[in-house]
Amino acid sequence: MPILAIEELTKTYSQNFTAVDQLSLTVEPGDIFGFIGHNGAGKTTTLRSVVGALSFDRGKILIDGFDIQQHPLECKQRLAYLPDNPDLYDYLTGEQYINFIADIFEIETAVRQERVEALSQRLGLMDQLGNLISSYSHGMKQKLTIIAALVHDPKLLVMDEPFVGLDPEATYHVKQLLHAHCAKGNAVFFSTHVLEVAETLCNKIALIDHGKLKRCGTTEEVRGEQTLEEVFLKVVGHE
Repeated sequence: MPILAIEELTKTYSQNFTAVDQLSLTVEPGDIFGFIGHNGAGKTTTLRSVVGALSFDRGKILIDGFDIQQHPLECKQRLAYLPDNPDLYDYLTGEQYINFIADIFEIETAVRQERVEALSQRLGLMDQLGNLISSYSHGMKQKLTIIAALVHDPKLLVMDEPFVGLDPEATYHVKQLLHAHCAKGNAVFFSTHVLEVAETLCNKIALIDHGKLKRCGTTEEVRGEQTLEEVFLKVVGHE
């Protein structure tokens, strides 16, 4: 059973603007699925619809078999969402913020401590967890949100431009964490403008343009004999 199934998703903001137009795709266990398109192509609208943060007009979204509209709590228990510009609580320390998220998902103390220690050491944030989030750089905040997202080991990790603000070393470690996460049978669905990252990290890719799915499949199927950049420019390179 797919971890994420999007069926004929349609979202219209006005009579003259359809942000997502009959979009269908599936994300299977183990997939690192890249969702690629220009600004305004419909990526963020799709991601926000998937996680239940945005209503949509037609279609269906299933997360681990649960309908996001009919069973939102069951769906949200199984996912984590990293928006492109997350709003954090600046008056909390990093440790307090992670514990706040872990409390929401009722993660046992011993389990969360083990996960947070492993993740924060991997991302080089261990020594900063006791500091206020207001003192964090953008990259540090990005690392914190990744740790908080993974603390409850979600079946589906949804991310909007997750590599923006990360230095090369942090990018490498995040990619390794995503591989390890999906190796356990989980899945990642994320948007990105960094085509090189998508090409090397993702086993599946979808190209979206003006709300319509243009290409979708394994990275090898989408890319063919070309680079992903060449395919992207050919399929949706109109700006």
